[in-house]
Amino acid sequence: MIDGLTRRCGSQEGNALAVCSRLGLAGDPRTRLLAESLADWQWPDGGWNCDRRATGYRSSFNESLAPMWGLHEYWTATGETAARDAARRTAELFLEHRLFRALSTGEPIHRSFVTLHSPPYWHYDYVQALVVLARMGLADDPRAADGLDLLEERRLADGRWRPGARWWRPPGSTGGNVEVVDWGSGPNELLTLHALRVLRAAGRSST
Repeated sequence: MIDGLTRRCGSQEGNALAVCSRLGLAGDPRTRLLAESLADWQWPDGGWNCDRRATGYRSSFNESLAPMWGLHEYWTATGETAARDAARRTAELFLEHRLFRALSTGEPIHRSFVTLHSPPYWHYDYVQALVVLARMGLADDPRAADGLDLLEERRLADGRWRPGARWWRPPGSTGGNVEVVDWGSGPNELLTLHALRVLRAAGRSST
C-alpha cells in the first residue's frame, strides 16, 4: 500500500485482460476477476502504480496504459459499465497531460514518452495511447492534438513510420529483454498500421 492506495503493476493484469477479452474469454470468471481487481486498485487520478517511492499523488503512465486498454476491451466484450468508466478515468489522466506533457512545465515527462517504439511492451508509448484512445472514440479530443501532431511529424517520406528506439534485443544477444524474433529497425508495418488508423480516427487522414 502507498498512502492507503494499492501498489500494483497494473500493466500485467491490463495486458492480460485486453488479450483475454479480444480472444473471446471475457466470460471466463478469471477474466472478470482481472477486470474487477483493476477497477478496485485504480488510484484517484485514474491510474495505477507499483513504484515503492511513489507518494500516492500521481500514478505511473507505464502502469496505466495497459489497464486502460484492458478495461476498454472488457467493456466492449461484456457491456460492463464499471470497466468503461474506469477506462475513461484513465483516459482523462492521459488527456489532462496532453498525452506526454508535465502539468508544471509543459515539457515531455520523459524522453521515452515521445519516442516511437515497436512493440511497446509494458512501457508507456504515446502512439499506443493514441491507438487505445481511438478505440475508445477519443482520438479527436482536442487534448490529443499534441500527440497527433508529433505522429504526423514522424512520418517518413514514403508514408511509413520507423521506431526511434527499442525496448528489446535481437535474438542471440546477451543480457535482458532478448526477443525470439527480430522486429527490425527500419520502417515498421505494425507501427505504420497503428499510425494510419489513429490519424483516420482523428479525422486527419483521407486514406
